[in-house]
Amino acid sequence: MPSTNALYQSTLKSADTEEFIDLWFYRPLGFRTALLAAKLHITPNMITVASIFIGAAAGVLFYYNDLWLNVIGMLLLMLANLFDSTDGQLARMTNNKTQLGRILDGVAGNIWFVTIYFVLAFRVLATGFYDWPDVWIWVVAWTAGICHVQHAAIADYYRNIHLYFMEFGKGGELDHSSPIQNDLRSCSFMKEPVRKVMLWFYRNYTKQQEALSPNFQRFIAKLKTDCPDNNLPEDLCAEFRAKSKPLMKYTNILQFNTRVITLFICLFFAQPFLYFFFDLVVLNSIMLYMISRHEKMCKKFYVNIVNV
Repeated sequence: MPSTNALYQSTLKSADTEEFIDLWFYRPLGFRTALLAAKLHITPNMITVASIFIGAAAGVLFYYNDLWLNVIGMLLLMLANLFDSTDGQLARMTNNKTQLGRILDGVAGNIWFVTIYFVLAFRVLATGFYDWPDVWIWVVAWTAGICHVQHAAIADYYRNIHLYFMEFGKGGELDHSSPIQNDLRSCSFMKEPVRKVMLWFYRNYTKQQEALSPNFQRFIAKLKTDCPDNNLPEDLCAEFRAKSKPLMKYTNILQFNTRVITLFICLFFAQPFLYFFFDLVVLNSIMLYMISRHEKMCKKFYVNIVNV
C-alpha cells in the first residue's frame, strides 16, 4: 500500500502545470476531502455536481452591495473550487476517470461564471453608477463572458497538450472533436438525453480549442500519422515539454485563482464593473500572447518533422 505522501502525489497532475496557490492550499485540502469521500463511497461526479450548486449560489451573493454577503459568496466560491480540485484528485486516486466526469468538470466552472457575469451586470444596472445605456452594460458583460470561456478553454487545452507530451502520448486528457462527434451521433436523445446534451457542449468546447490552435492541429495530425500507436519519440517529447513549460504560468493566470483574486478586489471596493475590463484587457492580452507563442512553437515542430 503506498504511503500517504505517495498517494497524495499520485493525485496531482504534474509539477509543471500545478499552480502555487493550488499546491499550497487547494490540493492538500482537496486530498483530505477526497480521502473522506472515498471512505463514504462518494463519486467524483457527485462532488462536481455539488460544486455547481455551491458556485452558482456564490455568484448570486455578489449581486448585493453588502461586503459581508460578498465575503460569504467569496468563501462559497472557494469551497466550490475546493470541490473542483477534490473531484479530480478523487478520480485519479480511485482510477475513476470518465468522459462524463471530464465534461462535467468543464461545465461546472462555466456555470459558476455565467452566474457571476449575469449577477454582476444586474448589480451594475441596479446601482446606476455608470451612466451608460443598459444595452452597453450587457454588451460589455456578454463580451467579457465569451472571452472568459475562450480563456478557460485554451488554458485547459495547453495544459493537456503539455501533459500529453510529458507522458509520451500515453496519457493525459487530450481529446479531439472527431470521436466526440461520433459519440454524439450514436447517442440517442430519447434514451440518454443528459449525455446527449453534455456531448453536444463538449464537442463544441473541443472544436473551440482546435480552432484556436491550427498549427498544433497540423503538428499532432502529422505525429499521429508517423506514430500510429502513439509511441512518440522521447527526445521530441522532452524538447516539446521544455519549450511548453514556460507557457504554463500563463495558463495559470487565465485559470481560477488570478481572476478570482481580481474579482474579490473589485467587490471589496464595490467596483464589480472593473472586473469585466480586467477580462477584456488584461486576460485577453495574456491569452493572445500565449497563443502566439504556442502556435509559433508548434509551427517549428511541424516544419522540423516534415523535413526529417
